Amino acid sequence: MKHKIQREFQEFVILLKSVPSVLLSLFILSIVLMNLLANKSIDIPLDWLALDCGIIVSWLTFMTMDILTKHFGPKAATEISILALLINLFVCLLLFAASVFPGNWSQSFTYAGSENAVNGALNSTFGGAWYVVLGSSAAFAVSTVINNFLNFAIGRLFKHKPDGFIAYVCRAYVSTAIAQFADNLIFALTVGHFFFGWTLIQCVTCAAAGMVAELLCELIFARLGYNICKKWKRTDVGAEYFRFKENKTGENV
Repeated sequence: MKHKIQREFQEFVILLKSVPSVLLSLFILSIVLMNLLANKSIDIPLDWLALDCGIIVSWLTFMTMDILTKHFGPKAATEISILALLINLFVCLLLFAASVFPGNWSQSFTYAGSENAVNGALNSTFGGAWYVVLGSSAAFAVSTVINNFLNFAIGRLFKHKPDGFIAYVCRAYVSTAIAQFADNLIFALTVGHFFFGWTLIQCVTCAAAGMVAELLCELIFARLGYNICKKWKRTDVGAEYFRFKENKTGENV
């Protein structure tokens, strides 16, 4: 058991070395921003529809997961997602610490006479409410597993041209649609319904609207994601990781 844990950890370390740093950084940044932006709901003149500002960046999170799953597999993509989630929680802790430190935010000097109100509002926003952090974390954890493994399963259905653009789009669209709907619905039911006052209808429409917005962004950036996958395969990105996995498989046989 100890040897197996060591091998899994070694594999994870090699994986982190293999993922291009720019994409990994964007992935982690998108999760941190998605969590922070989820604190603000969007004012929409429709009683049955509710959205939060997390949709502004959620497309980037799911696009990078699709790329990671296509190239490295669902297990690797999920491990990186869990790491990103832990980093996000650490950032939330740092922001909370900053919110309780005595002092003034720069914006408080813009509104003379309202310094306490401005500082209080900013401290609450950056400090983060525990229910927003937990709700968004739980939603992301569930949607990550759904997205990555469903993406991989759909890809296995394409026997002809499994690395083609059509295969990439189908696996990305279907997995993202279902996972994004689940992500939005879990967050809406656990946070929006109980703490924002959203109705159940608003929770469902929020999940559906977020899914549609996500798919529109996927439509715009699908070619970019596909080209990244092609380039990674052409330039043997992650060669060390794949060799390690093959050797580990051989040892287990």
